[in-house]
Amino acid sequence: MKKIAILGSTGSIGTQTLEVVRENGDLEVSAIAAGNNITLLEKQIREFHPKLAAVWTEEKAHELRERVRDLDIRIVSGMDGLLEVAAEPEAEILVTAIVGMIGILPTIAAIKAKKSIALANKETLVTAGHIIMPLAREYGSLILPVDSEHSAIFQSLQGGQRKALHKILLTASGGPFRGKIKEELKNIQVEDALKHPNWEMGRKITIDSSTMVNKGLEVIEAKWLFDVSVDQVEVVVQPQSIIHSMVEYEDGAIIAELGTPDMKLPIQYALYYPERRYLPGERLDFGILSQITFEKPDMETFYGLRLAFEAGRRGGSLPTVFNAANEKAVALFLDRKIRYLQIPEIIQACMEEHKIIENPSVEEILNTEQATYEFIKNRW
Repeated sequence: MKKIAILGSTGSIGTQTLEVVRENGDLEVSAIAAGNNITLLEKQIREFHPKLAAVWTEEKAHELRERVRDLDIRIVSGMDGLLEVAAEPEAEILVTAIVGMIGILPTIAAIKAKKSIALANKETLVTAGHIIMPLAREYGSLILPVDSEHSAIFQSLQGGQRKALHKILLTASGGPFRGKIKEELKNIQVEDALKHPNWEMGRKITIDSSTMVNKGLEVIEAKWLFDVSVDQVEVVVQPQSIIHSMVEYEDGAIIAELGTPDMKLPIQYALYYPERRYLPGERLDFGILSQITFEKPDMETFYGLRLAFEAGRRGGSLPTVFNAANEKAVALFLDRKIRYLQIPEIIQACMEEHKIIENPSVEEILNTEQATYEFIKNRW
């Protein structure tokens, strides 16, 4: 049995990870963590029987303890609880599927415990890649990407020599507003932005996809995962979401990973790497598909993507500002407190205000996040 721990078990990636566990008889969940959705977490605990579970608040932890008092399980809370789940002794691999920079410290804890990391928390590398990747090399911890695009790049790199890598072609669906101009986005409502054409995702990441900020975060993440400059990453809009990403080698050869839009494929690939397992589900039928189309991204209308390239090039603490500003702006939009087009405006204003720290520590990264939140609170 391969034992795994999961951070963010009640979210989109977490629940699909548990579907993969359910469909395979040789995976066992030893530890699990979620935010405050203890109703779903209780169901997961009763089905998968972890020995350790964490929730964010002690109040919810107390309630969960009462609900599962008939089971042999220990319930913990807060950041200390997340760290305990991340370093749980029996788990071989940690799936980190929580959203936000809250994932940094648990990822570090798992690396120091010499776990493999199935990484779906892009903010960890966006803001702290300069810390995480060297630490993973030091402790011999394998970082396995779970995002469909980064998994596709990782898979494509198995077919060639890493030193011969010339360029990464990071694909994007274009989101629900592909082809629109700024004037057409003035009156976009929350409901409009939550209608992604191809993927079922959480609310925050769906908004990020619509603004193409999510693709910008993936550009910076790719920089750290694959040891390239951001200028070696080219974003290509591929509306059908059939090609999940590609790599181009020095000789001009391009290797791509194709498949139906199903997040369980990259999740399962990470959990069993380097083995491939049968995965139930729809297969590509090229006779029905007939064509795959490509476009260049519109970085004027969706200039959050352009800001991401700027943050990635300049580095230091600026990617933290980009990420934190976006998180807060998206939250304000979802709460209907700002307009849709104010999301990139807020990101740009925060980046212009910030004085870059060249090689920030974890403490400086977290302080930068809070300073960015404070700046937005005082201005918007």
